[in-house]
Amino acid sequence: MADKYFVDQVGNNSVKIADDVITKIAQEAAIRVDGVVNNIHVKREGVRDILKVGNPNKMAKITSDELQSVIDMSITVEYGKNILEVAEEVQEKVKESIDNMTDLDIVAVNVHVNGVRLNEGDKVNLSI
Repeated sequence: MADKYFVDQVGNNSVKIADDVITKIAQEAAIRVDGVVNNIHVKREGVRDILKVGNPNKMAKITSDELQSVIDMSITVEYGKNILEVAEEVQEKVKESIDNMTDLDIVAVNVHVNGVRLNEGDKVNLSI
């Protein structure tokens, strides 16, 4: 896999930041938001989870051109939390963290909620 880099000109020199570094910053910011389940440490429960292709630990993907970058985040939300509030806070924290650490121009943080997870020990009555 070819590494992609983001180049920041500093005087006569340049600094290259690998896209994996940017995605790691985004992941760390997202899992620090109350209500986001840390999928990196969640055990796989079914055959479908075991057979998933790709990196199950990767919550973030960055797309960029010469001037702007967009982050796509996939998160799982803890049951009982307000999904919209959690997603909005993820957007804020990810953008703020990347801006503080890299000065990249992040024009959008798209949050994709791919699930809701119960905490161990929680019981929900789903009968109607």
